[in-house]
Amino acid sequence: MDEMAFFSPGNTRAAVTALVRDVCAAIEAAREVSEPFFHLEMDRVFPPEVYRQMVALMPVAADYRPMSGRSKGHDLADGTHTRVKIDLFPEYIRHLPEPKRQLWTVVGQALCSDEVRRAFMRKLAPGLAARHGENAARVGMYPIPVLTRDTSGYLIPPHTDTHWKGITVQLYLPPDESIAQVGTIFDVRNADGSFAHHTRMKFSPNTGYAFAVGDDTWHSAEPVDIGNKSRDSILLTYFVDQGALRLMRNRGKRLGNFLLNEWRYRTR
Repeated sequence: MDEMAFFSPGNTRAAVTALVRDVCAAIEAAREVSEPFFHLEMDRVFPPEVYRQMVALMPVAADYRPMSGRSKGHDLADGTHTRVKIDLFPEYIRHLPEPKRQLWTVVGQALCSDEVRRAFMRKLAPGLAARHGENAARVGMYPIPVLTRDTSGYLIPPHTDTHWKGITVQLYLPPDESIAQVGTIFDVRNADGSFAHHTRMKFSPNTGYAFAVGDDTWHSAEPVDIGNKSRDSILLTYFVDQGALRLMRNRGKRLGNFLLNEWRYRTR
């Protein structure tokens, strides 16, 4: 398939449909791993021609904004942010130049599709059932796809994700295998409260992992030392979208972040 034809003006809907199909196929083909907690390991998440475009058309540094939450506490002494992000929603990427805007619009819409959500929920059914019980398949999930960039100095200690989250997915976007050693670590918590590494994901091109958030889903990242390179990935988080509080919170956060992003863009 010709790459530029795939993302030519006017065929966004067809491109999204095709990408949804391919991503769902990658999810269905993912390896199911039970230790140290139930998770999926994925290969060839995106078609090769699309992946090449994603690597080639990354946003520039000025397009990103600092990551909040746990990542905010790991800035360098000089204030440099070691994790930055750009949400893959239309309102965030509309300032990107073509063809970057078109490419990341297609990727964001595909990852937010109902088909991709249902595919992850089917494959992660054991993990979701462990937390939500027999009604797990009917729990609402609100997708937030975020393109993230980590630089040297980034780290995060062993943690489980907040229970606002239902599913955590990370899709790796390196151009090659040169920083394969900086993948996410899955940990186990010992009886004395200490942690031990169990599995380290390889930070390999076009791969990823996914798990249903639970009390035992400990994971971490050791201090990143990659020189001038960046650790690019997509964090696709599904927030539990059930009950008035969560429904309002999920949509309110998106609106609030949009307003902050617009202010940042206009004042930079």
